[in-house]
Amino acid sequence: MRQAVTASLSVWGERRFGYSTLKDSSESLLDERKLRPGLKEDSVIEEKERAENEQEQLEAVLGLPSSPVEDTHQTDSMDPSDPTLDCKKGGGMEASLVCGGRKGSLGALPMQRCSSLGTTAPQWVPDSQAPACMKCGSKFSFTKRRHHCRACGKVFCVVCCDLRYKLTHLGGKEGRVCVTCHSTLMNRTLRKDQKKVWFADNLLPQSESRSANSSPLHRSVSHTERAELAQAEVSELRAGDEVSSNSTKPTPPKDLPPILTSTGVKGDYTLEEKRTESSLLEELERGLAAPLVFVLNANLLAVVKIVSYVNRRCWCVMSKGMHAVGQPEVVILLQCLPEEKRFPTDIFNHFIQIYWDAQTAAGKLLNHLSHSLVSRGFLGNNEHAGFLYVRPTFQSLEGLPLPAPPFLFGVLMLRAEAPWAKAFPLRLMLRLGAEYRFYPCPLFSVRFREPLFGPVNNSIMRLLVDFRFYRYTLPTVPGLVVDLEARSTCIRIPKTRHPELLKALNKSNERVLALGACFNEQADSHLICVQTADGQYQTQAISIHSQPRRVTGSCFFVFSGALKPSSGYLAKSSIVEDGLMVQVTMEALADLRRSLRDMKDFTVTCGKLPPAERQEYVHIQWQDEEPRFNKGIISPIDGKSMESLTNIKTHQRLEYRANGKLIRWTEVFFLLKDQHPNGVNNHSSQNRLTERLARAFCLALCQSLCLLKEDGMTKLALRVTLDGQKMEFLAGSNGQRLPAPYQECLNQSLTSVVQSNSQYQGLAACQLELIFYILEDTS
Repeated sequence: MRQAVTASLSVWGERRFGYSTLKDSSESLLDERKLRPGLKEDSVIEEKERAENEQEQLEAVLGLPSSPVEDTHQTDSMDPSDPTLDCKKGGGMEASLVCGGRKGSLGALPMQRCSSLGTTAPQWVPDSQAPACMKCGSKFSFTKRRHHCRACGKVFCVVCCDLRYKLTHLGGKEGRVCVTCHSTLMNRTLRKDQKKVWFADNLLPQSESRSANSSPLHRSVSHTERAELAQAEVSELRAGDEVSSNSTKPTPPKDLPPILTSTGVKGDYTLEEKRTESSLLEELERGLAAPLVFVLNANLLAVVKIVSYVNRRCWCVMSKGMHAVGQPEVVILLQCLPEEKRFPTDIFNHFIQIYWDAQTAAGKLLNHLSHSLVSRGFLGNNEHAGFLYVRPTFQSLEGLPLPAPPFLFGVLMLRAEAPWAKAFPLRLMLRLGAEYRFYPCPLFSVRFREPLFGPVNNSIMRLLVDFRFYRYTLPTVPGLVVDLEARSTCIRIPKTRHPELLKALNKSNERVLALGACFNEQADSHLICVQTADGQYQTQAISIHSQPRRVTGSCFFVFSGALKPSSGYLAKSSIVEDGLMVQVTMEALADLRRSLRDMKDFTVTCGKLPPAERQEYVHIQWQDEEPRFNKGIISPIDGKSMESLTNIKTHQRLEYRANGKLIRWTEVFFLLKDQHPNGVNNHSSQNRLTERLARAFCLALCQSLCLLKEDGMTKLALRVTLDGQKMEFLAGSNGQRLPAPYQECLNQSLTSVVQSNSQYQGLAACQLELIFYILEDTS
């Protein structure tokens, strides 16, 4: 890691983290059925549930060991009439399970009395007799599916039937039950064994004990109240291990999540649940064990190791599975406390929250200099507010177990620093670098430290940012940087970011133009702002150790039209906190705005009138290239570098389910340099074509998801080349092309999509690469 020199100049659980499915329009649904006419709907799904329930009854009667397959995971995906189904299944209590379509016929057992609820198999209500939920009355549709209660046999929606309980007639196996049966069963007997696996797809004992003792679910509640209760419960589970003297809420269990270990066979893993925390810590401290892999849910893992980083003993906690929801992976380096004997399990809870936010909130993804917040008591301190996320630049990464790019490091921030993380995160990042003498900032986090900022007092930012409601902040143009040199300042703006600059211009005050800058990687030092004990703000600089300072970066610039023509100055420039202030006349400011709109270079001469020899210049220059991005990202097809290629995340999730797996489209890369999504090539017809190609790709591989996942091909890519009459489709994974049978099936499906729509024939040449992920279906 680059050391820094500072100089003074004059700043677990979730209740159910399911997947949001795309609610297709009728037109899209018709297109899907044309591409894949054999898709099953609710009646077939419910027939599968009935067959599985009958098989479970037979196993219980014969005394056979019950199958570990989670029945609710198969409910929405498998065809019971297909005897060839054989896939690996995860997401229940095991990570690798074998399942298959079952066939069987048992006479329906009579409806049980209340006293036999859960001990005798119920008589299932046929789906043909249940057009609507038997609890809330919601009508079933293609997207709102039926679910049978394993206790009473009635049909409900997912909101009214999303709980689980161990049922005697299932051999002690957990089954899906409705809220009414769950309340009755919990009131009738308390669970003897309170220990449960902390697995993100299941309920925590905290929520179960609350339901047994004081939950409003004991009484009859409306559909609206039930939804509010579920949301409140999820919010509480997100809070993690809350430590507060004023809180009376029961804390989550201290048990560790299950550990994923390899059996030695490629692609085969087992779960360990009974390892003691002390034995695991001993192995990590001696360095004899590989990183521990904890299972947070069926598709999200946490990799943990104790490392020595820049002479500090740190926990290294890394996520694995965020890419599948369009989120960069997250790495937390947390400095160990003296004689620390517990795992930082609050980080596990926070990973689950990040995963939940990424897959449920459109556009709520972490990126460089974004932040996430936590509840009080996080990591044992009420002052810990969350994490500021940074992309590593000059810092050392030696000896760290890292995920595949893209990934971010989370640096712990305090509550007093949260306003700066929200309004001006670059100032906080560089101030952390000055505090710990690492350029531009440390990658590790220190608990129980003192805050670096206090109340926002007389900062210039109070004029530019709404610190109370955050209705407006300082706009930032990606790639814009400021170079400060002796008697010369250069503001460099990428030409590709002209639309973003125009938006900032249109929203700015006519007398003031203020913009935030990005971290300048080409500079060897950077301005920082330090708040003193009396609340005042001072300007300092942080630089790379043992290197001379030639170019200094700035965090923002302000052009003010307050200079009067009679002042005797052409313009004035000065350093204010960690930014640049330039005072010009209103005429000069109007000329500057005009040049920015026309994307022309502009120069402001600063100094007295008449012009003297020692003048300073502020140049605004448009650059053909912008700073590199997407560093380290490669194509899953052939390893081609995706660096500096524009990509767009697909916030409207497109995913398809089959055989206990789902395939999801997450993003698209534009492989041609002049094919910018904001440019002239971004036709609405091209967007529709991209989405239809993604649908066709998913549908063509839907029935092969199990085989692909077993072979380790969980990240797939489709490269599409359209140039006049030429069409080329290439699919691959893990740096290799897909086998010929898959490629032939894809070529046929994708070619028909392009040829069946004449409006696509006249499109300009384009080359796209679409990214897909295969996951366990936990719905």
